[in-house]
Amino acid sequence: MSEEKHFKYVVLGGGVAGGYAAREFAKQGLNPGELAIISKEAVAPYERPALSKGYLFPQGAARLPGFHVCVGSGGERLLPEWYSEKGIELILNTEIVKADLTSKTLTSATGTAFTYDILIIATGSSVIKLSDFGVQGADFNYILYLREIDDADKLVAAIEAKKVERPWLLEVDTLVLNLVQP
Repeated sequence: MSEEKHFKYVVLGGGVAGGYAAREFAKQGLNPGELAIISKEAVAPYERPALSKGYLFPQGAARLPGFHVCVGSGGERLLPEWYSEKGIELILNTEIVKADLTSKTLTSATGTAFTYDILIIATGSSVIKLSDFGVQGADFNYILYLREIDDADKLVAAIEAKKVERPWLLEVDTLVLNLVQP
């Protein structure tokens, strides 16, 4: 039989919106165990803009816990311990594969059921991949995407590997990151 956990509030998504929602719940007063954040990522919510900026610096690169949620607004850095201290359950490495809104139940890939009274969907956006458009060769291992920390780690590794071979030009702006080999 699969495990079932109940929470008064569930935030689905461990990104910026999920972290800021948790901060607001804590400000308003929250009983321990009432709120859970469910995220497929392995880390507590963080400020995603850092991935396309300071994370890619060759020296003095930004790394967690340096950019956990709320540091971007000048607030307290919400480390994993902060969530524990506030009685908020961080459920990480957990992908939700089914949502039954009638029974107020979320089901994880491992079969765990999470029931709730109120659901906040804070999943953010997802990467649009070249394969979404039927582009041939879209699955080549040198095509990288940037959405999560794991993606940024792969990009940093690719940049480091290319320093040994041929230099690459890295173009970064708010929405686009391109590696262009001269």
